[in-house]
Amino acid sequence: MNSRQAAMMATGVARRGAALKLAVPASLLFFAFLIGLGIVGGISGSSQASAASCGGAGLPDAQYENDDESNGGGTDSTDGLHAQQIKNAKIIDSEAIKAKLSGRATLIALMTGLQESTLLNLDHGDRDSVGVFQQRPSTGWGSKEQIMDVHYAARMFFLGGDGGDPPGLTDIKGWETKDLGAAAQAVQRSAAPTLYAGQESEARRIAKEAGINLTRVGKANAQPTDTPSGGTSAPSGAPSGAPTERCENEGGQQDTPAKPGTAFHDGDASWPAEVKNPRSTADAVAWARREAESGSTEWYRRCLAFVAIANGWSFSGTNYAIDHYWEMPSRMRHNRDRNPPVGALMYWSTDSRAGHVAIYVGNGEIASNDIREPGRISIVPATDIESKWGATYQGWAPPYFPKGG
Repeated sequence: MNSRQAAMMATGVARRGAALKLAVPASLLFFAFLIGLGIVGGISGSSQASAASCGGAGLPDAQYENDDESNGGGTDSTDGLHAQQIKNAKIIDSEAIKAKLSGRATLIALMTGLQESTLLNLDHGDRDSVGVFQQRPSTGWGSKEQIMDVHYAARMFFLGGDGGDPPGLTDIKGWETKDLGAAAQAVQRSAAPTLYAGQESEARRIAKEAGINLTRVGKANAQPTDTPSGGTSAPSGAPSGAPTERCENEGGQQDTPAKPGTAFHDGDASWPAEVKNPRSTADAVAWARREAESGSTEWYRRCLAFVAIANGWSFSGTNYAIDHYWEMPSRMRHNRDRNPPVGALMYWSTDSRAGHVAIYVGNGEIASNDIREPGRISIVPATDIESKWGATYQGWAPPYFPKGG
């Protein structure tokens, strides 16, 4: 990993915080988690505008434009990081196979690794947490040197310590039928238990690329396990009706839809009376532009947190970006419309559970995290989310945060 990549990971992945184990009082854990996410507002705030709010946006295998003029522009490939993800995924699966565990065990482990470390073998984290699963030497997972061995860390995740202390996945009663995210949480004992489920789609994508068979039957399991809990094909933790399937069959303003890749233009619409934010729309856009100019790298996979904070809130009150769109009253949703007013929130579904959101700043451009460099806000054409990430544009809505605070 070169110095730039290391800096990205330190400010992006590590900033959002590793899963906090229940070895200290819950109140301290919650406070530490808020700090780890960089959420404004202190202990009275909420962690719901979390780092995972941005789903597939900014994944380490994306290609980022390099806007540093000193080295001539071009692209800055993060293929090295993605190669590490694939390597670690294969190691994790090899340990599951050695333990005669099903593909479901591998899937749970990949989801956990993605949430904890972006599936990278980090030598830092919250307090003494290290490694792919951000296991802590101080709570019995082994020495730092042991945990930094991905083979060892994976065995501990699956099998746990001697006598089930700390407990591994196989120590969790009914883990084979448990909700995927709940099974991960039972091992990790995180202060943010709902976030593991949001990594399922990405875990499946990486497994496919790594040639991992998630349908593999374990020694004690006579049935294929490559389905989420409940027997559906939707990602576990998702509401009924996957977000990517909702825009055509739910309410909303169907305004002048256009083909993907068509340019966006400034619309002329006023916000409903109930849209009242701590910052005015003009101030929110100005703040977003200043954040882009600042060079800050704190926004890695934090798109929903970014748009909420830009509008003056400490948190959005919603776990996932795409859910925020569908929580809007139908009269506020402008499905597929490519004429958003300045200051509108624009939403895309991705191959991840969470989706993506950005602020429209006018002239066909948005303020978005991760699109040119992990963690940074950049002002780019709104069409970049489709062309660079392959995302599907869902529509725009006013900057309305009914659960924000």
